[in-house]
Amino acid sequence: MNKYESVIIINPNLDEAAVKSLQDKFTGLINKNGKVESVEEMGKKKLAYEIKKNAEGIYTVFHFEAKPELIAELERVYRITDDVLKFIVVKMD
Repeated sequence: MNKYESVIIINPNLDEAAVKSLQDKFTGLINKNGKVESVEEMGKKKLAYEIKKNAEGIYTVFHFEAKPELIAELERVYRITDDVLKFIVVKMD
């Protein structure tokens, strides 16, 4: 299994319960075929440019181990989740 880091930017208009629900959804998905090492909520930050008419976003960082096959599925779920504005998954060395 490889180590990965994933950063997602969540819609800033969501309340804390909805943000926690999204984090739990992605943590559960990762844990099916890997292991989440840490989830770090960085809070609401100003964006460099507007994304979907939002000037701010809630940043969350996931550090996890997983098989490479999981990454395609994780990115697919990120794309179809309306409240995820942007995301990136990076393989760590």
